[in-house]
Amino acid sequence: MKFEKINNKGQAVLFKNPYLEMLTKGHPAVIWGMYIPLLSYILYLGYRDYNFKVQSIVLLFFGGMIFWTFFEYIAHRFIFHLISDKKSLQRFAYVMHGNHHHYPRDRQRLFMPPVPSIILAALILSVMYLMMGSYAFGFFPGFMIGYLLYASMHYAIHAFAPPFKFMKPLWRNHHLHHYKDEHLGFGVSNTFWDRIFGTMFDLDKEKEDKEKVEELMFRKQK
Repeated sequence: MKFEKINNKGQAVLFKNPYLEMLTKGHPAVIWGMYIPLLSYILYLGYRDYNFKVQSIVLLFFGGMIFWTFFEYIAHRFIFHLISDKKSLQRFAYVMHGNHHHYPRDRQRLFMPPVPSIILAALILSVMYLMMGSYAFGFFPGFMIGYLLYASMHYAIHAFAPPFKFMKPLWRNHHLHHYKDEHLGFGVSNTFWDRIFGTMFDLDKEKEDKEKVEELMFRKQK
C-alpha cells in the first residue's frame, strides 16, 4: 500500500453512497459504550446459565485478551496488508486498513464502526461457541476487550506522545511502520509478536524522524 502522497487533511471516500459512507465511521466513546453493557451481559450469562465459577470466568477472560494480541498481529500482517494482483482484494485491503495509511490523521476510522463491528462480533462469537461451547461466554468478552484496548492504544499513539518512557518503543515501532516500512512493526497494542516473528524494527539503529512522526499525529503541526 504505497501512496505517492500521505494526506494530512481530510479522509478517504470509501463509498459513493452517502449512507454506506456514514457506516464506515465511528467514535471511540460510541464503540466502548456499545460493547461494555453487551460484554458484561455475556459474562453474566456464563455465570448464571453455565454455573461458571468466578475464577474460571477470570481465566477465560484474560485468555481471550491474550489471544487477541496474537489475532491482532496475524490480522494486521496478513489481512490488512494483503498483497494481491486482484483489484477486489486490493480494494478490500484499502477499505479495511489502507485508508488509514493514506490518511493517518483520520480519527473516525481507527475503531471499526458500530454496524459492521456488531455483525463481525456476532460471527466471531458464533465461531467461538461452535469451537469452545459455553467457554465462549468468558473467552469472547476478553477477546473483545482486547480489541477495544488495541483500538484505543492505536488512537493514543497517533494522538499523544508516549506517557511513560517504557512505552516509547511501542510508539516508535508503529510510527516506523507508517513512514519507514509497512512490512515491519505490525504490533500496535504490544511488540511481543513482532519480536517473536522477527518483524520488530531495530530501534537502536533507526533514527527518529520527528518531522515524519509529526505528520502522523492528530494534533496540529506547530
